Amino acid sequence: MLPCLLIPACISTLCLGYQKALNPQKPCKRFVLYYHDFLFGGDDMANATSAAATNMTKLGNFNFGMLVVFDDPMTKDQRLLSHPVARAQGFYFYDMKTDYNAWFAYTLIFNSSHHKGTLNIMGADMMMEKTRDLSVVGGRRDFFMARGIATFKTDTMQGDKYFRLKKDIKLYECH
Repeated sequence: MLPCLLIPACISTLCLGYQKALNPQKPCKRFVLYYHDFLFGGDDMANATSAAATNMTKLGNFNFGMLVVFDDPMTKDQRLLSHPVARAQGFYFYDMKTDYNAWFAYTLIFNSSHHKGTLNIMGADMMMEKTRDLSVVGGRRDFFMARGIATFKTDTMQGDKYFRLKKDIKLYECH
């Protein structure tokens, strides 16, 4: 009777005790992409890649409460007219009354000869920080069950109409 109890206990301990060691210096996959966002201003429908779905509230001067939905091109370099290697589709909303801060949730959609599939990214974008880390929380196809970090850095900003983010994406769980 005792061996029957010990074998399942040992097996469950081995299974639960296994953890893959992650090395922050050695991601299993890494790439840098540029996110280009043109906010619709009422007269630029041909160029717009995002639009405010709600208006900002009167609570502060930092767009608090404004929700923006986007379908933005992602390129390998800073040039807007470069061929997009992915599309970023999702939303962000401004969630701080005392400073610029946004919360992002979006999917990177890849459909090229290099990558096919999606990466899901979400988290707080503390816009006044030099770099910001958002979580890669999953994916499919080439990025099945991926986990990692997407480091944002504002590359350029042209008023409220256009901004470009450099995104350094490091995956630590690749299947």
